[in-house]
Amino acid sequence: MSGKEVATLYSYWRSSCSYRVRIALNLKGIPYEVKPVNIWKKDEHLTPEYRAINPMQQVPALRIDGRTLIDSISIMHYLEETRPEQPLLPSDPADRAKVREIVSVIASGIQPLQNVGILQLLPEEERVQWAQRVINKGFTALEKLLANSAGKYCFGDSISIADCCLIPQVYNARRFKVDVETYPAIARIDKDLLSHPAFKDAHPDNQPDAVKDAK
Repeated sequence: MSGKEVATLYSYWRSSCSYRVRIALNLKGIPYEVKPVNIWKKDEHLTPEYRAINPMQQVPALRIDGRTLIDSISIMHYLEETRPEQPLLPSDPADRAKVREIVSVIASGIQPLQNVGILQLLPEEERVQWAQRVINKGFTALEKLLANSAGKYCFGDSISIADCCLIPQVYNARRFKVDVETYPAIARIDKDLLSHPAFKDAHPDNQPDAVKDAK
């Protein structure tokens, strides 16, 4: 692989899945450029051109090392396996399993149930309540997991893929007016990491396609 290559990330500013990958790329020190894909108002993900990039017509997709990868978790594992110098997973298999457990709760048990595709199937007046219900259920489970795993971050004192997933999900929670402070471990980790350069640069508000004053 070339250290000079600039990867291309097909991303939507508010997509928590895109946000995860931006954090991981930043933490790994991988140069990349963002190619915005508007999945909300313009349906750019539904075009034949984008389907050729990502058959699932979702974001993100990452063009790197001469190949295109889809699915945020798969992408982060690829980055970890090909660029292990700044590890985002512990070395011990049991510890890795615990990190993946946290990732799974967020990436399978919370985020897909409150994303754009699901919310658009509901009457507009029911969307916030639905998202709150899903997020609160997941955060209740996460607090219990973090009680046994967290140090400074989700797992011990090293930033992991779990943190890459947690911070975007907290961003979503605040959008849907979930009281994050009722989850002290989650709120503490979020506060610590929001000022970290890799997380700050990846924040939705700092993306080239961010919409000011968006609801």
